[in-house]
Amino acid sequence: MERLGIIGGSGLYELDGIKVKDEISLDTPYGEPSDKFILAEFGEKEIIFLPRHGRRHTISPSGINYRANIYGMKKLGVSRIISVTACGSLKEELKPLDFVIPTQFVDRTNQARKYTFFDEGVVVHVGLAHPVCEDLAKELAKGASRAGASVHYGGTYLNMEGPQFSTLAESNLYRSWGMDIIGMTNMAEARLAREAEICYVALAAVTDYDCWHESEETVTVDMILDNLKKNVENAKKILKEAILSIPEKNLCSCNEALKYAIVTNSKNIPQHIKEKLDIIIGKYIK
Repeated sequence: MERLGIIGGSGLYELDGIKVKDEISLDTPYGEPSDKFILAEFGEKEIIFLPRHGRRHTISPSGINYRANIYGMKKLGVSRIISVTACGSLKEELKPLDFVIPTQFVDRTNQARKYTFFDEGVVVHVGLAHPVCEDLAKELAKGASRAGASVHYGGTYLNMEGPQFSTLAESNLYRSWGMDIIGMTNMAEARLAREAEICYVALAAVTDYDCWHESEETVTVDMILDNLKKNVENAKKILKEAILSIPEKNLCSCNEALKYAIVTNSKNIPQHIKEKLDIIIGKYIK
């Protein structure tokens, strides 16, 4: 059975009607994931939930082991991921407490975070022109509409490094580029999900106007957490609607992202790399 992965903050797995079956600890070739993976049932679907920052929120955005998180999802049979995340708005019409389903990303992070599985022994270049699975994004948008949430489909998520918030100059620069929202986590997830041939989409909850807006020259943690708390219930409603309507089988091409992307000939890939990456490239490399 193909499983649906949900990455997000604590509390999101407390959906009405969900049945938690197990908590799974995994070792990966890339170290420890953020926390235990929670296996649950919702209707006839199996869900794997992972708190991105750990269930006690002790891991900063730059310190998240993104590779271990996505590798773990792949190992547990996840074929699609919905990532629930907080974000700042860079446009007036994207108001705090709204939701955005971005379809593009711009990366402003650095090597503080690792965002490829293919950093040694094999060269792989996946296409990332469209980093979000369109089919999954549309299902999520339909679910948000049915849940009665204020949702905006499309737009560009700028991934900054953090953990500090933007300077005013940075915020205005990103606005001049036409960026829509800003956050600290989703680009690495999207990159790695594509390499792992997993469909990926983000559900971004707007918590603030960054610091460009005259009403919010100072973005505070209290402001963000207060708005995020208000949006948790709406996020749960959206997820419930989306989960119930997502088809059993993927019809997109995300699960073939590596088909023409592996450059290194199989005979030149070290055996230990083949074993390490077997769940990702095994169907292409013998």
